[in-house]
Amino acid sequence: MAEGMPQVNAEFGAMPVIEFPEGAAPAGLKAIEIVEGDGPMVRQGDTVAVNYHGVIWGSQDPFDSSFNRHQPASFGIGVGQVIKGWDRAVPGHNVGSRLVVSIPPEYGYGRRGMPQAGIGGDDTLVFVIDIVSTR
Repeated sequence: MAEGMPQVNAEFGAMPVIEFPEGAAPAGLKAIEIVEGDGPMVRQGDTVAVNYHGVIWGSQDPFDSSFNRHQPASFGIGVGQVIKGWDRAVPGHNVGSRLVVSIPPEYGYGRRGMPQAGIGGDDTLVFVIDIVSTR
């Protein structure tokens, strides 16, 4: 696992368990592939189906989790349908991969945050993303 990034269980499809390191979140957008899938590669413009678990850096309580809903989410990737951190981190990885992504505000919801989800303008987001399919 990369220096300064959270530790996450490396089991595709399993509910993510996140352990944060001591100290602040790393600077910039960071994406680590903790399970390498052997399916098709996700490309910009694809429609992906993913399971994800999103927390604010240092928190265990998700602000959003498709794992909790037991239903993958589908959307266009690399085309502005999701936050910039997703558009930049997901393409280039294969179906069957599990990623852990640290997303600073400028690649997330910006300085306004997303108050209705409890996300402040200075919060770094962490997502565990399982890539289920792409087309």
